[in-house]
Amino acid sequence: MSLEVGQMAPDFEAKIQTGETIKLSDFRGKKVILYFYPKDNTPGCTAQACNLRDNYEALQKAGYVVLGISSDSEKSHQKFIEKQELPFSLIADEDKKVHELYGTWVEKSMYGRKYMGTARTTFVIDEDGKIAEIIDKVKTKDHTAQILH
Repeated sequence: MSLEVGQMAPDFEAKIQTGETIKLSDFRGKKVILYFYPKDNTPGCTAQACNLRDNYEALQKAGYVVLGISSDSEKSHQKFIEKQELPFSLIADEDKKVHELYGTWVEKSMYGRKYMGTARTTFVIDEDGKIAEIIDKVKTKDHTAQILH
């Protein structure tokens, strides 16, 4: 399924690093940055998370809630948050249900080997729950600038 700007963002229910269950619809009335990334504590993912962390105040001033999501466990997310001092929640999508809703669980290829993995993609969702922007060419070290452009 391919999502497009202007469509309603698929609602979902999932656990964050604390074990608490959240729903995307809980954030109606706020702008949401829902960013899909491959793996906790890897160079690109750490650069991206730290860029969002370092610019978190500007994102909050612009009215955004930041939610990261990967197929890592709650425990892995908790360690990543503590190590990098991330001020936002990370969603544990171990069964890839949310990835499938958003079309971010895709076939990838590295060194000629094909495998399934997360497409690094950010969905900017407006106050009404509609997709305002889809960033699929994420610059990990300069991601906030792509969002706040």
